[in-house]
Amino acid sequence: MAGGSLTAMNVTDPDARLAGPDAATASFVVNIPGVPDAELEPEPLDPAQIVSGEPVVTGKVLWESPDGRQVRGIWQITPGVVTDTEANELFVVVSGRATIEVEGGSVLQVGPGDACVLREGDRTRWTVHETLRKAYHISS
Repeated sequence: MAGGSLTAMNVTDPDARLAGPDAATASFVVNIPGVPDAELEPEPLDPAQIVSGEPVVTGKVLWESPDGRQVRGIWQITPGVVTDTEANELFVVVSGRATIEVEGGSVLQVGPGDACVLREGDRTRWTVHETLRKAYHISS
């Protein structure tokens, strides 16, 4: 889908397919052709978060729950070092590599195919070695 947009993607909304008491816990597959090269929108980075380099952040929300408590999308950052305070997030790295240092905790090395869980409130330092693109799910 090089040069294309996400409007032509094949996404099945699980909420539209399921009803009844098991709807919230049912398993499902989301197929999004083009995630590796989808066009993303600029997401300004607070200059106070930049430790070194000139990282640029882009992203695209693919789905948000009606109450805004869950968000799924694609996010990308170019090389550099930034700090962040995390949300409750599960993500899978599509491409690129980074080191994520969790204050008072782990040092996480992430690359293509890695799944990572970050806890809400974690203070992190991201050292992005190669432009990193991830597919994420955030819940609050």
